[in-house]
Amino acid sequence: MTDFPNTAEIIIVGGGVMGASIAYHLAARGQKGVVLLEKESFFGLGATGRCAGGVRYQFSTEINIRLSLESLPMLERFPEEIGYPIDYRQIGYLFVLTNEQDVATFKEVVALQHRLGVNTEWWSGDDVRKRLPMMRWDDALAATFHAKDGLVDPNGVVMGYTQRARQLGAKTLTDVEVTGIRVEGGKVVGVDTNRGSIDAPIVVNAAGPWAGLIGKMAGVDIPIEPLRRQWLTTTPIPELPDDFPFVIDFAQSLYFHPEGEGLLTGMSNPNEKPGFDQSVDPDWELVHMEAAIERFPLLERAGVVSRVAGLYEVTPDAHPIFGKTPVEGFYVCAGFSGHGFMHGPIAGKLMSEIILDGQAKTVDVSTLDLARFTEGRLIEEYNVV
Repeated sequence: MTDFPNTAEIIIVGGGVMGASIAYHLAARGQKGVVLLEKESFFGLGATGRCAGGVRYQFSTEINIRLSLESLPMLERFPEEIGYPIDYRQIGYLFVLTNEQDVATFKEVVALQHRLGVNTEWWSGDDVRKRLPMMRWDDALAATFHAKDGLVDPNGVVMGYTQRARQLGAKTLTDVEVTGIRVEGGKVVGVDTNRGSIDAPIVVNAAGPWAGLIGKMAGVDIPIEPLRRQWLTTTPIPELPDDFPFVIDFAQSLYFHPEGEGLLTGMSNPNEKPGFDQSVDPDWELVHMEAAIERFPLLERAGVVSRVAGLYEVTPDAHPIFGKTPVEGFYVCAGFSGHGFMHGPIAGKLMSEIILDGQAKTVDVSTLDLARFTEGRLIEEYNVV
């Protein structure tokens, strides 16, 4: 690495979708001296590369809905604006509800979505059974569906942003692990890495599940815990209809979506302990597959093509953290709690506004500051899968 810099204006730690988007949006604003650091050999191999690629408008809080209202159209425009294909497939998310509490809550949530311009459909249990006859939904009470929810290629988004950032003058470096954040007099002055030190007055922590560790290097407590989630893909299922949506059995946090000619299916383990283990848990896979086959009997005849485990970056209220920290010049953009990929585009733009303009303008994310955790201003998201 012959062009390793000694100085920078802005260092971004973490080369997943957040870091890549921040680097691009800063460079697109004309900011010079932007350096993006990724510890892996390729960008997007961490949490972004191990996500299922889902994007949706269906959230339960106004701030998350507003983030989707800005971010998903950015993904629709991505090939034209960034010049990179991302295979945005608007297959729709179908949240199937099987208990009365969820039905009551989702009715309120859909009303909120409608007020904000998200035209989510309300389905009956019979609608679900008619739409998905190959599945077992005897217990379905209701469901919500939004046709423009869907799937996007995570690798394409990261590659598109890093490529454009480089074209606009940013340095994007892999195989660079940050080992320390240097702070003097309450101000950040640079980072130490396995390749050497870089002086900079601004450092952005976009390290996803590892954001808490990066925060500790600067003496800042960031309440983000890494939580393992896993999924698998199947061999072709000929009976799968072409219009099969992204189906979520909400009460079980069990989901299915088309992947090639087969399915991708996952299920969140409610008893998973925080940690950085990204190996597949075979015991939980058995629990998952029993539940999946009960819902979707055709899976019994399908084989497994691949298995993946990755990390959610979870905050106490399942909302992200944007902006300043008690250390001057040290910013954070992390903690998206399983929906960071879909909000990566707008998050990068908002961070460019916070850093260059002093506040976010496109969406007011001032309530999603770090201080809310010590000040008791938590904002709970209900639609977590």
